[in-house]
Amino acid sequence: MEATRAQWKSKLGFVLAASGSAIGLGNIVFFSANAYAYGAGAFYLPYLVSLFVVGIPVLVSEMALGGETRRAFPQSLGRIAGRPGELFGWWALLNAAFITMYYVTILAWVCGMLLGTLGPLWTEATALPAFGIDSLPNPVGFFFSMLSSGWVLVLVAVVWLLNAVIVRRGIATIESAVKVFVPLMWLFMGILIVRGITLPHGEEGVYLLFTPDFQIARDPGVWQGAMSQIFFSLSLGFGIMTAYGSYLPKDADHANNGIVTACLNCGFELLAGLAVFSLLFAFAIVPQASTIAMMFFVVPQGIAAMPAAVKLFGFVFFLLLLMAGLSSSISLLEAICSAVIDKFGWSRKKTLTIACGIGILGSSAFALPQVIDRGLASNGTLGLTLLDLIDHWAFSYGLLVVGLVECLIVGWLLPASRLRQMVNANSRFRLPAVFDWLLKVVIPLGLAVILATSLWGELTGTFYGTTFTLDWAGSLPVAAALFWIGSTILGAWFLTSRRGVAQPAPRLEPAEAPEVPHAS
Repeated sequence: MEATRAQWKSKLGFVLAASGSAIGLGNIVFFSANAYAYGAGAFYLPYLVSLFVVGIPVLVSEMALGGETRRAFPQSLGRIAGRPGELFGWWALLNAAFITMYYVTILAWVCGMLLGTLGPLWTEATALPAFGIDSLPNPVGFFFSMLSSGWVLVLVAVVWLLNAVIVRRGIATIESAVKVFVPLMWLFMGILIVRGITLPHGEEGVYLLFTPDFQIARDPGVWQGAMSQIFFSLSLGFGIMTAYGSYLPKDADHANNGIVTACLNCGFELLAGLAVFSLLFAFAIVPQASTIAMMFFVVPQGIAAMPAAVKLFGFVFFLLLLMAGLSSSISLLEAICSAVIDKFGWSRKKTLTIACGIGILGSSAFALPQVIDRGLASNGTLGLTLLDLIDHWAFSYGLLVVGLVECLIVGWLLPASRLRQMVNANSRFRLPAVFDWLLKVVIPLGLAVILATSLWGELTGTFYGTTFTLDWAGSLPVAAALFWIGSTILGAWFLTSRRGVAQPAPRLEPAEAPEVPHAS
């Protein structure tokens, strides 16, 4: 398998794919929602500290891990920590599979809103008979009308089909797709920025974004939000960067690749913040600190208030979201497929068919149109409620657990010094010795504090941090949590215990490799 493993055709293709994976819906709307919730400019200090202390070190280590082992995430950890390492790697990918499924559902909603920009979205109101509401102002009315209709299930299948087409030949088709998607995303974002800052009062949003309030930066919640943003934004804890790194040449410069990818990702987030904040202040909109609300209600409301070309800018915004989302979802799908192919030696066609079949079923559950909250006091439909519940565990806890454990495995068992030496052998930017202690102590300790604080807050406060209006299924929040943890643990055990068709790679010895002089 080693000799026939595919490789990126060019470094540019890899960088575009890696940055395309990192640049997604979270960059455009989640960053803006977080920044607004945590004091705009005050968010940048913890954000930048999290980027350099956590984001770049973990990103480089995940890329280097794939490059060294030539395997996907479970097999890479298995070569370091044996069966327990592989077991945890599969758990991480199954957690990522939950995120992939509801992420595709959100993309299906984006498709529906994209079609709505051609006319219905810009009408004054929409009737919601399923909710017992005569009319609700758009875009909120249009969104919930879409959620309570069965045709979203069709859009879910369409989005999965798009993912399958792009991933059908692995990195060959992925590389071709991102060479189109990524430049267009930057172009469309530039259009929105120019329009936003040239509107009356649009520059006030830019001023707020770059005006730090260091009093707010003392709040521990700001640091927790920044850490979560960096982890999700750079696609850490999904197994993506390890899979992508395994397709690089053995002498790839992982430090340079990681730094370039992180800079492109964070640069795009900065531009997205400029666009969104200028639109918000141009039309005096006060957003909710919610990704869904920012994406489907707040920004479209600002676009609807534009003096001209409303349909055009609305279409551009949702097309931008769709391309950004697809560039991320294809990487999530590839991470899962590459791990299954490495383990069982299946053909890509068979692997993709099974993965997409299961994915369609899972995404459809998050798109179920059954109304369970007629007064819209919480989420309205069963599908959106399930999405909110699973996201709470898979995203808020699952990703951070993956980051914590993978840093401990790589930092102490490989160990980190060996990884640093391997990276420095081919890197223009030599990693300092402090890199070892970041992976071994600083990052795990920081993530452990965040996880413990969050869990303690739920145990002593409100479960899930909020309340749900569930007239007929009051036990659903507990059932969702049990289903998530049970299915990921059992699934990881099953996949680890199965004997693979492909021969397992030899385990990496923990002994340190000799320092390799850096070639000038």
